[in-house]
Amino acid sequence: MMKTTLLQEKLKEGLGAVERVAGKSLSLPILNNVLLKTEGNFLCIEATDLEIGLKWWILAKNEGEGKIAVPAQLFSHFVSLLPKGNLELEVKDSILKIKHNGQETQIKGFTGEDFPIIPQVKGGATALINSRLFSQGLSQVAGFSAYSSSRPEICGVYFSLEKKQLTIASTDSFRLGEKRLPIENASSEECSFILPQKACREAVSVFGEKERQLKLEVSPSQVMFELPMEETQRPQIQLVSKLIEGEYPNYQEIIPKKFTTQIVFKKEEILEQIKLASLFGKKTNEIKLKISSREQKARIFSQNPALGEYKADIKAQAKGQSLEISFNSRFLAEGLSSIKSPEVVFEFNGPEGAAIIKPGDSAENYFYIVMPIKNT
Repeated sequence: MMKTTLLQEKLKEGLGAVERVAGKSLSLPILNNVLLKTEGNFLCIEATDLEIGLKWWILAKNEGEGKIAVPAQLFSHFVSLLPKGNLELEVKDSILKIKHNGQETQIKGFTGEDFPIIPQVKGGATALINSRLFSQGLSQVAGFSAYSSSRPEICGVYFSLEKKQLTIASTDSFRLGEKRLPIENASSEECSFILPQKACREAVSVFGEKERQLKLEVSPSQVMFELPMEETQRPQIQLVSKLIEGEYPNYQEIIPKKFTTQIVFKKEEILEQIKLASLFGKKTNEIKLKISSREQKARIFSQNPALGEYKADIKAQAKGQSLEISFNSRFLAEGLSSIKSPEVVFEFNGPEGAAIIKPGDSAENYFYIVMPIKNT
């Protein structure tokens, strides 16, 4: 018989993360549950939707070993409403008993024998990376991937694992973001893979607030991200995801190698003007930038016959050829929002070439490429 005592706040934290992975499946209702099982001095919580699996370990006082699957949303919501302090979980005949401050609650569950096994990822390329920096970098690029049934490879984020560097990038064919991050203890084997969008979101959510060394381990079809506990090197969290098959586009070919016009803006100032101009954009969200190197300024202009027009001049550091170019305002705003630096550098190669936007601080190791709207 399984019996365990642990802190409500630790269980709440683990369930809050794991519950999001639990599938909402009509054909396989077992996926709507989380699996609880005792392992030595720990309680392990698991959930999977068969594409992503998440394990979360919590220090506990166990009496007897066992496991049970219980409804994810119900159990997580119930635990979140309990006050802090010790609570006791006991399993008997597929019933989970929860005792806390003299109260006893019962939740009907399943034996856990039918719960899918989350696979182990072993034997592939490995590396260590700071979990907070990894999550911040991933959040800078993950939103630019597309949903495409004909091109599944651009539905995820591209990872390239090298000796001392992890490069992550994503594109929807109209814009692209790339971030480079330092890694440690990389295995001699270099590799690349494509991580699904949902797994990226979960990784950012689960690891973003933690400041520890995150381990990556890659096999031909799966990747595992493992975070150790604070007080020991034992794993606290394991996120396992299937990978997207296919060849990622060779985006290096579209990165501009030179520019004919360059302009430097205060990030918040140009972002505010783009948002204002977007209110008067057409259905294509089109706004125009007219850059004057001689006058050291850029004019932002948008017009909609049904609404009116917007026009504003921004002083900026410009050099090279004067230029008039059109963009999708949403693509510009999203790219700028992903940059942390207070200054941003725009580089252009004519009115129809790809534009590159970079942080003023080159140490950010990030760039964003966006295609202009071609006026016919």
